[in-house]
Amino acid sequence: MADAKPEISFIGLGAMGFGMATNLVKQGYKVTGFDVWQPTLDRFQAAGGSIATTPAQAVKDKDYCVCMVATAQQAQSVIIEGDNAALSSLPKGATLLLCSTVPCAYVQGLEKQLTDLGRGDIRLIDAPVSGGAARAADGTLSIMAGGSDEALGKGRFLLQEMSDPKKLYIVQGGVGAGSNMKMCHQVLAANQILAASEGLGFASHLGLDLHSASQEIIKSDAWAWMFENRLPRMLDPEFKPVASALTIILKDTSIITSEARRAAFPTPMTNTAEQVYFSGLGRGYGPDDDSSLIRLYTEGKGKIGPVKGLAENDESKLALVKALLRGIYLCSAAETIAFAKRCNLDLDQVFELCINAAGGSAILRTVGPEIIKLARGEQISVGDSQGLKEHAQQLQEAIEEAQRLKVPVYLGSQALTLTQFALQFSSEAAGSVPRATVARVWGI
Repeated sequence: MADAKPEISFIGLGAMGFGMATNLVKQGYKVTGFDVWQPTLDRFQAAGGSIATTPAQAVKDKDYCVCMVATAQQAQSVIIEGDNAALSSLPKGATLLLCSTVPCAYVQGLEKQLTDLGRGDIRLIDAPVSGGAARAADGTLSIMAGGSDEALGKGRFLLQEMSDPKKLYIVQGGVGAGSNMKMCHQVLAANQILAASEGLGFASHLGLDLHSASQEIIKSDAWAWMFENRLPRMLDPEFKPVASALTIILKDTSIITSEARRAAFPTPMTNTAEQVYFSGLGRGYGPDDDSSLIRLYTEGKGKIGPVKGLAENDESKLALVKALLRGIYLCSAAETIAFAKRCNLDLDQVFELCINAAGGSAILRTVGPEIIKLARGEQISVGDSQGLKEHAQQLQEAIEEAQRLKVPVYLGSQALTLTQFALQFSSEAAGSVPRATVARVWGI
């Protein structure tokens, strides 16, 4: 029986956790699950899992525990502070995988708290995941794992069972490094989700056909994974189906901005995005798909009196939309890589994760490597057909047209300000400033 698979406890059987846990059942593991919602426990039992009525009962005699709850507060409750929490029943030397998206400060604090409570024997792995419910059920998630060598050695098989072999990232830096890597990716996600609505909302005010314009954007250097992914729901009159609620990305922005404040690091793009998300939340859009934020950009259409832009044909109008999106994506990429540098992450690993995940964009693929060189103090060049001065000019033309049409372009306006700062303080000749130079605004 030496090759028998170990029993697993699984705390949190929500949209992601249920798929992750049932995948382990399909792989031949005996999994005992806990969730606060009885119908979910019933579904899990029907899918072949065992169930427990408390976290403590779930983890009893199990050397491996996966925790996949929604927030740090919930994690604290089920692991340590709540009724019948897991800690008292976790076996000596147990391996605990915290797969929830939580702040680095929380998971590092949890590690210290376990030691202070006399449970330093628990091998904690900080392992946030990404990829959605379908990939959770298929065992093909992206996982960013940080922890001690001993903990990672014990838990690696479980990480491998739940992840795509090419998307398991072992992040150097111990507990907290996995959460930091996920957080830096979400800088791109948070900005590019909103950018999709901002770009298409601008196109609507310009009078472009949104279906044809969006297809041209997808084929261009203004492409981003989030734009293409959110597009069908943005074009749906009811923004259905709901795939990712506004409240989900707001949880991520709160982690980004709070951790940035803790590190005294500026995140102007994400701060701006978060404020717009709060505006949507205040309108009651919290449970709606985040693609529905296009309403914030189109709600004033036809209500602001006579307006007239200068763009005269669809080609010039589309060029303005692309310039707006490129401007946002460039500054988002710079903010992401600069924050990753502040977090002492491997920038090549961060780039690999982002370009192959939901944070990917044509701009990141082209300019990201140059920003990384800049971060390392290496020589950079224009490297492509467009320098920062031309990029800024095109973005400025888009912002000025939006102003004529009285269209809000929150991210685009912030991106232009940051780009202008970069140009103002650049030491290079104005005509040869590489686009990557914008990252100097973040201290690179």
